Amino acid sequence: MFVNRVDELAALRQWYEHGRRPAVVWGRRRVGKTALIQHFAADRRAIFHTAAGRPVAGELALLARQAATVAPGQLRDLAARPYTDWDDALDGLAQLAVDEPLLLVLDEFPELVAASPELPGVLRAFLDRAGDRTLLRILLCGSAVRHMEALQEQRAPLYGRFDLSLQVHPFRPADAALLLPDLPPEDRALVYGLVGGIPLYLTWWDQAADVTANLRRLICQPGAPLLTEGQLVLATEVERGEYPSAALHAIASGRTRYGEIKDALRAEPARTLERLVELRLVERMVPVTEAGRVTRQAMYRVADNFLAFYLEIVARFRGEIERGLGESILPVVVDCLDHFMGPRWEEMFRAHLRAVAATGALGEEIVAVGSWWNDKSDVEIDAVVLAGRTRRPVLAGEAKWARSVDGPRLARGLRTKAAAVPAAEPERMRYALCARNTVRAAPSGTLVCTAGDIFGN
Repeated sequence: MFVNRVDELAALRQWYEHGRRPAVVWGRRRVGKTALIQHFAADRRAIFHTAAGRPVAGELALLARQAATVAPGQLRDLAARPYTDWDDALDGLAQLAVDEPLLLVLDEFPELVAASPELPGVLRAFLDRAGDRTLLRILLCGSAVRHMEALQEQRAPLYGRFDLSLQVHPFRPADAALLLPDLPPEDRALVYGLVGGIPLYLTWWDQAADVTANLRRLICQPGAPLLTEGQLVLATEVERGEYPSAALHAIASGRTRYGEIKDALRAEPARTLERLVELRLVERMVPVTEAGRVTRQAMYRVADNFLAFYLEIVARFRGEIERGLGESILPVVVDCLDHFMGPRWEEMFRAHLRAVAATGALGEEIVAVGSWWNDKSDVEIDAVVLAGRTRRPVLAGEAKWARSVDGPRLARGLRTKAAAVPAAEPERMRYALCARNTVRAAPSGTLVCTAGDIFGN
């Protein structure tokens, strides 16, 4: 089931119609890159080649067979005389695109480079000699994020030779809701909190079954899909960094400050944390009013919902689930969900406020939405919205993972906490209250937010 990706498809169409140099599409595994490209290529003359670690001759022979299918009747019998090397392949494919465009997708491009390290240089030379004499559109795709980033760096052979660089990210809440049409909004919020915005994980959720049945099938059986997937994420998403798994486990266990992570690793974590932030597996958080400044209040959180769920809850039971205790562990996992969902719900609330701010509904010149805290006073606010060059606080918000909350009581507490925010004027600020289903008797002028607003009714 393919949904949304409107912006990504528009970028690909713009490149295909007006670009001349290659495009590069990249992002973490399972994020939906291949589905996106297949959807884009569906009504186009295209060759979709996915590398699979074959010997070079095998990759070229398969590519030749696909070319013969796309353009039959050529003088060269590509089945009997496949391409001999990448120069031969690119020249041959360019000939097939002299009169009409041909899309060449090289998926899992790092696998091709592993077998043919010269390929980026060969491709650069081809682009230089082919110029505008062919309508061949080359799209490189890969899940090895660091490798795909390195293709575009200054010292790389293909530096400056891409007309499109498109990173594909997991779905945001409103997008994820499109894959869960049969669930009520509060259940969509729960599923998103547990598996995040990875399209494949969302499609694994059985919308006709309850939460317990889904967790039994996806988590609490030996070899269960999400039980296995957690290990795969830890093993494959991080390609560089000294202690990525240890750092992720430390953060998930509550060691969120730099010094605490350093103590847990017994090593300097700067490089590892930088890499994890680049991959969007970890987020470095500072009070929103401190953004761009040197501050000792920085904290780290596991940014990916599924990875957080796996590390905080599932991983500690993994061994016993594999030994057959899954049915006994299942109610324990279920009991952990409400506690786990609190911080995830707060981030969904902040994401919703950003989406609302983008429409102008929160006022003009909104420059930041983020959480705020003060170590000295122990005040924490789930969301503070800043506006203008002076970054003045204009809205404060509170999100509770509860089906219903008392609006006046929550608003009074929020107004009191807002007084601690630098430059805030609590009497002039707007307030936002968020619950799963209902905010009871919300004060006039309050922005009310529920799962129905975030995930659609």
